[in-house]
Amino acid sequence: MTRLRLVLSALLPFAIGYFMSYLLRAVNAVVAPDLVADLSLTPAELGLLTAAYLGAFALFQLPLGVLLDRYGPRKVQSALLIVAALGCVGFALAPNFLVLFIARAVVGLGFSAGLMASYKSTATWVPSERRSLANTAVMSVGALGMVVASEPTEFLVGLIGWRGSFAVFAAVILLSAILVFAAAPRADTIREATPLKTQFGQMLAILKSSTFWRIAPLLGLTSGVQIGIQTLWTGPWFRDVMGLSREEVARHLLYLAIAFMVGILSVGVIADRLGRRGISPVQVMLGFNIFYFLAQVIIVFRITSLALPAWLVVAAFGQVAVLAYPWFESHLGREVAGRANAAINFTLFICAFGSQYLVGLIIGLFPGSSTGYSPQGYSWAIGIFLVAQFVAYGWYFAAAPERAASLEKNR
Repeated sequence: MTRLRLVLSALLPFAIGYFMSYLLRAVNAVVAPDLVADLSLTPAELGLLTAAYLGAFALFQLPLGVLLDRYGPRKVQSALLIVAALGCVGFALAPNFLVLFIARAVVGLGFSAGLMASYKSTATWVPSERRSLANTAVMSVGALGMVVASEPTEFLVGLIGWRGSFAVFAAVILLSAILVFAAAPRADTIREATPLKTQFGQMLAILKSSTFWRIAPLLGLTSGVQIGIQTLWTGPWFRDVMGLSREEVARHLLYLAIAFMVGILSVGVIADRLGRRGISPVQVMLGFNIFYFLAQVIIVFRITSLALPAWLVVAAFGQVAVLAYPWFESHLGREVAGRANAAINFTLFICAFGSQYLVGLIIGLFPGSSTGYSPQGYSWAIGIFLVAQFVAYGWYFAAAPERAASLEKNR
């Protein structure tokens, strides 16, 4: 396959699907005031509603890995995007919180293959030494979805309302499904598929492996918490801690989306260059984690003069876990790449779901401010998850290969 054909067929169609995935994942950060006004939601309810996407997304990751390895990313992604479109229609028409919650969960289910289908495609078609760059390139396109979920979505909501906006999203997602099915390579599965029972057994073996337990907590907490917070609570944080207007909040979310797009692509280029010098992608990831942690410390202590730069760093480096996916799948083999990536993604989105809901629950324990929620509540909520990330970082080094081998024998 030529390089141009690789980009146009094996990467771009899936990247567009991931673009829509990130748009819908982050859109509640902009429409939250409308949802709260229309449905009188508490912080915990808002967190639970938004996290429904992440919960359904996470729960489908393990069967998704099996489906991707058995049927290939083209068929699985196009079918699930249709489900996501139906969820958007349900969200646009929902008369109450319960229907909104169910529709949001259906959207999450439909986008559950957004990134994993891309990773399966790169594992099939891209040489192993270039996969970190390919994966971060796909993520940078997905970051455009976060860009669109800021000021452009604010404009669209102001023009046709949040219900009309979700109807538009449904139509675009349906077009994305058609593009994936028509353009993606058809020869993306192994002809003699392993029996489903064996495939699920292999998935359980992955979940029991010492390699998984060494790295999954770190990847899940660092990237999962960033997703959980940035796709909902960053906007309210700017409003309540910085005192910004709704238009200013949307603009700051735009800045963060651009930082994410530029940051993740830069991380991929840096990892690709350093890889040629013998520095592994995981080592690069661990280095960027330090900057990510320091930025969160600034946010927890509400140092407002450095707040925007800190949030930009969180946005830029919060998803460096993507560098570890090729490393993890290379330890297990290309034939189980879908399940290997899905196992990590399962951990990540369980953490995203938990953090998005629990941040709202913790914030709700503090008296509200004149603009909305308590600044102190944000600090406690984000600070608790920052401590958990520190613990996971230390665990990664404590469970060194010798220790991991010991853990494996004791299972």
